[in-house]
Amino acid sequence: MAANPENQTEIIERIRHLMQTMRMTQAQFAARIKVSAANMSKHLSGKLPVTIGLVNRIALDFGVSKTWLLDGSDLPFAKHEGDHAMLIPERAVNPSTPARRRGVPVYDLDVTAGFGELSRMFTDDRVMGYVDLPQFQRTDNVRIVRVTGDSMEPAIANGGFIALREVQSSTLFWGQIYVVILEDYRMVKIVRRHNDPGKIILHSVNPEYDDIEINRDEVIGLYLVEAILNYTQRC
Repeated sequence: MAANPENQTEIIERIRHLMQTMRMTQAQFAARIKVSAANMSKHLSGKLPVTIGLVNRIALDFGVSKTWLLDGSDLPFAKHEGDHAMLIPERAVNPSTPARRRGVPVYDLDVTAGFGELSRMFTDDRVMGYVDLPQFQRTDNVRIVRVTGDSMEPAIANGGFIALREVQSSTLFWGQIYVVILEDYRMVKIVRRHNDPGKIILHSVNPEYDDIEINRDEVIGLYLVEAILNYTQRC
């Protein structure tokens, strides 16, 4: 049975996004889930429907949220235990890991403090350690940063960490969490569709915060939050 027959195009788009994130070719992706390369090509071109069985394979083999694959309303690598976040112990942040085994770099950087672009701030002197996240070990453009503030609680703890990746395309995955870069400030929010295609809605998890409507052309940078790590530093 086709998975969400009316939503096939968006499901295919999310599968392609996953392949890009994993830095896998179409053939490599197909081999991983034990689907022929020819059939995978047909699924991605729309000649064959994406079935529930195929979604289940992808979710199982890659540890991806099935809900995200089907309707985009979850995080790609959400962990549905407690507050839907990855919990990591303090010892996981390891500054002495040998270079050949290093995982995702953790930056001594608060993504919500200050304003302007982030790319110039990811310098070697800000790296305070590394975290082994299997789904990202070969993705060198994923970085882990700290988040201050309670607007995204309980999903993201005040002082917790997020793994993010810069978005180069203009395609937005509605319902996903992004770091949104504006000229005067940076925010971590759920991005939702607005009735006006020239605008977007920035939504907080904490109900004490109202939605924010902004023009799309106000956004000068976007980073997709790939994982939430609600580890907070202790004095």
